[in-house]
Amino acid sequence: MSQLMRVNMNTKEISFEDLSNNKDYGGFGGRGLTSMIVSKEVPPTCHPLSEKNKLVIAAGLLSGTPAANSGRLSVGAKSPLTGGIKESNAGGTAAFKLGRLGIRGIVVEGQAEPGKLYCLIVNKDGATLHPADEYKGLKNYDLVEKLKEKHGEKVGTISIGPAGEMKMSSASVAVSDPMGRPTRHAGRGGMGAVMGSKGLKAVVIDDAGAPKIEYTNFDAFKEAAAKLRKTLQTHDVTKPGGGLAVFGTNVLVNIMNEAGGFPTRNFTEGRFEGAEKISGETMHDVIKERGGDTTHAGCTTCIIQCSNIYHDKDKNYVTSALEYETIWANGANCGIDDLDSIAQIDRLCDDYGVDTIETGCAIGVAMAGGLKEFGDAKGAIELLHEIGKGTPLGRILGNGASVTGQAFGVSDVPVVKRQSMPAYDPRAVKGQGVTYATTPMGADHTAGYAVATNIMKVGGYVDPLKPDGQVELSRNLQIATAALDSAGMCVFIAFAVLDIPEGLEAIPEMLNARYGLNMTLDDVTKHGQAILKVERAFNTAAGFTNLDDRLPDFFKEKKLAPHNVVFDVSDEELDQAHNY
Repeated sequence: MSQLMRVNMNTKEISFEDLSNNKDYGGFGGRGLTSMIVSKEVPPTCHPLSEKNKLVIAAGLLSGTPAANSGRLSVGAKSPLTGGIKESNAGGTAAFKLGRLGIRGIVVEGQAEPGKLYCLIVNKDGATLHPADEYKGLKNYDLVEKLKEKHGEKVGTISIGPAGEMKMSSASVAVSDPMGRPTRHAGRGGMGAVMGSKGLKAVVIDDAGAPKIEYTNFDAFKEAAAKLRKTLQTHDVTKPGGGLAVFGTNVLVNIMNEAGGFPTRNFTEGRFEGAEKISGETMHDVIKERGGDTTHAGCTTCIIQCSNIYHDKDKNYVTSALEYETIWANGANCGIDDLDSIAQIDRLCDDYGVDTIETGCAIGVAMAGGLKEFGDAKGAIELLHEIGKGTPLGRILGNGASVTGQAFGVSDVPVVKRQSMPAYDPRAVKGQGVTYATTPMGADHTAGYAVATNIMKVGGYVDPLKPDGQVELSRNLQIATAALDSAGMCVFIAFAVLDIPEGLEAIPEMLNARYGLNMTLDDVTKHGQAILKVERAFNTAAGFTNLDDRLPDFFKEKKLAPHNVVFDVSDEELDQAHNY
C-alpha cells in the first residue's frame, strides 16, 4: 500500500490516505505528486508563507526499491522566491526510507502557533509530532547530531537551519546522506522558508522493521532493474571509472570553461582564468592527498557514485559533496579560485540551510554592486555569516539574487522568475537558456538539462551556439525530466538512457512490474506532459504570462566572450516550448 500522510500544524492531527485508488494522486510520485497536490489544493494567489500554502514532501514511484539511482526526494510548494509552483529535488536517504515505510508523500498543512517549533517522527507504527523548541536556532549539523542521539544513528532526517526559521527565500531543506550528515539539499525556490513558516524544524524517519515492499511481478522487476543497472555501468559518463565516478559533477568545470559557457564574475565572461585551480581534476588530487573520498554513494541505491568527501589541509572533514554548481556559483561566478574557501562556503550553506546556487549568485550580484571585490574569498565567507546571523544585510542576501540586485542597484541580474541561473551561460549553451526561460520552475538547469546534448553530445547533438533546434530539445528534455522526477530517479541516468535504448525501456518496465501497470514509453511521455501542464496552469492562475518566460535583456544585448554571442532564440520560438 502507498499512503499519503497529512500533518495539520494547527490541530497537530496526523492522518493517512490510501493512494491505491486515488484518481487524482494515485499514479504520481515525487515531483508529479508535489505538483498535483499544490495545483489542486493551494490557492495560486496565496502568500507563499501563509497557512494557505502547503509543503509536500514526496518519494518517487520507485523509492524504497533496489532500482539503481531511485532515491531522489521531491519537496514542493508555492515558492516564496519565484511566486509560482516549485519542486526542489534532493538525494540522501529520506526517499528510500519513506518508500520502505509505504509513505508516498507527506502534506504539511496550516501553521503552528507563532514562535513554536515541532519535529515529526515517522516509523513503522505511524507518525507523531513533538515540540522542538529545544532545537530553535540550531544549524543543521548540530541539529542532526542531536536528533541521531535521541532517535538512533540509522534514522534519516529532513531539516531546516536558521535561514529556514527566518523564512529567507533562499532557504533550503536538508536531507541526511548515508553517513548521517545533512549534506543533501532541496535547495531551489525557498522550500526551507515554507517549512519554517509551518513551524516544522525536522522530520525524523526510522524505517527499522518496515514491511517488505510488494511487487506485482518481482521477477520482472529484477529483470528490468538489471537492464538499467547494466546501462549505467556501460555508459562512459556513468560507468565505474567514468567521468562522474572519478571527478564527480565537478568534471564539468574544464568542459564548460573550454566551451566558453562557464559564467564568470556575475555572467560577464564565459571563461575563468582560474578554472584549473577549481576543476574536478584538481579537486580529485586534493581529496586523495588529504585522505578524503573521491567516490562514494551520497544517495541510497546510487551506483554512479559521483559524491565526494572534502577534507581541509589538516585532513579534517569539511563537507560532502563539493559539487559543480556550488563550485561555480561560489567560485568563478564570484571570481574565487580557492577550493578550500569554496568548501568552507559549501559547509556554511549546508549548516545555515541556504541554496548554494542562489547564495553564490546573490554574492556575485553584491560584488557587481561594489559590496565586495570579485575574488575576495574572505569577504564572501563574511557575507555568509551575515546570512546565518540574520542581520539586515544578511536578510537581503538570504532572499536571493533578485532582491540583492535591487538593494545594490545592479541592472544585470541573472534570474528568471526571480530565481538565479545555474552554471551555464545561456548565450553559449542556448538549449539551457530555453530551459531557464520556459520551465515553470524558474531558472533551473535540472528541469531540462540541454547541456547533455549541446555540450556533451549525449542523445544526439544540437549546436549550442545556434538557436536552431533548441526549443524542441528543451521541450523534450523538460517532459522526460518531469517523468523521471515523478519516478524518483536521478537526473544523471539520462546520460546513459538517452544513448542506450534498453536503459530507457527499463523505466516503464520497472513501474509495470512494481504496480501491475501496462505503461509504454509513450505513456511515460504523457506522464511528464501532464505534470508540466498542471504546473504551467498554476503559474498562469498565479498571474504569470509569457513575458515571465524570458531571459533578462542583457543576455540578448551583451555579447559573451570568447564566442561573442548573444541569446538569440526569439520570443516567438520560446512561446512554442509549452506545446507539450
